[in-house]
Amino acid sequence: MKKLITFLRSRRDVSMLAAAFLLLIIAAFKPTIPLPRNIYSYILVVDISQSMNVEDATLNGKSTSRIAYTQAMLHQVIANMPCDTRVSIGLFAGVSIAALYNPIEVCSNYAAIQDTIDHLDWRTAWSGNSRLRDSMLTLARVLRAFPEPAQVVYFSDGEEAPKLHAFNTKDLNNFQGGNGWLFVGIGSIEGAPIPKYDEKNQLIGYWSNDSFAMQPGIAQISEANLGVRDNNVAGGTGDRFISKLQEDYLKDLSKEVSGDYVRGDSLQSILTAMKHQKPARTDIAPYGIHWILASIAALLVLVTYLPKNPLQAIRKALLAQLASGRFNIRRKK
Repeated sequence: MKKLITFLRSRRDVSMLAAAFLLLIIAAFKPTIPLPRNIYSYILVVDISQSMNVEDATLNGKSTSRIAYTQAMLHQVIANMPCDTRVSIGLFAGVSIAALYNPIEVCSNYAAIQDTIDHLDWRTAWSGNSRLRDSMLTLARVLRAFPEPAQVVYFSDGEEAPKLHAFNTKDLNNFQGGNGWLFVGIGSIEGAPIPKYDEKNQLIGYWSNDSFAMQPGIAQISEANLGVRDNNVAGGTGDRFISKLQEDYLKDLSKEVSGDYVRGDSLQSILTAMKHQKPARTDIAPYGIHWILASIAALLVLVTYLPKNPLQAIRKALLAQLASGRFNIRRKK
């Protein structure tokens, strides 16, 4: 053993190469060490109520519907998520939230998630109403059913249909589920009429102002009947209901549930707001160190072919070069 140690000390190149070879063998088994790591898991909830068909969003310089704009933003959000991030897609209509699947890893399921976004459609809605405030309680229950915690990113124009008043406004003072949720406002402040389509997605008119009128008295108090829209189409331009991004309402709602709000007018603003969200959880997870071992092995191979004292060798080379230069100058003279 002493002879081996003496030999290795005398042959630095052999020692370095042997150490590099040993590290590469260990790296091939992909060793891991347990480290605390932030786990990022999301449910991206999309408002699919009919107000999301309003064409007051701009995409690539062209006017487009709110839901089409949301789809484009979601495609980019998913594309910017690092591997190991987990994502679920949720749909909102009426008072309900439907999670299409539990959070799944983005890289191994990238095509499936993007395909889900491509097929978002208002016709999959199960209710004509839009009870955003009430949906907060439903969403909290959906999250509790997940096998792991998830943060919420909620894409909506904030339109409540029918409009809220004292009898149908849900009290959220004791709400426990919204800490860290992010509300993304979709649409414009100016607004536009809500188009009414048939089952083949053909435009047949626009929703009228009467469609959003309140049902009187006791009808609004009943939990079984929170109000329905009149099915009439607007008779003229003046009869059309103008849907706008309810930004102030979304801001107030986010504060009530200890969440945050951002206007979804650019991808960067959404990504920045998501970065400010806390991770869904922190857990002890295996961290692969094979790349570290391989990097050290590469450095050892590199060091093998360097001189023992590189700075001294460089100094000698420079002095030799200077001396050679002086000699040539003298000969020329």
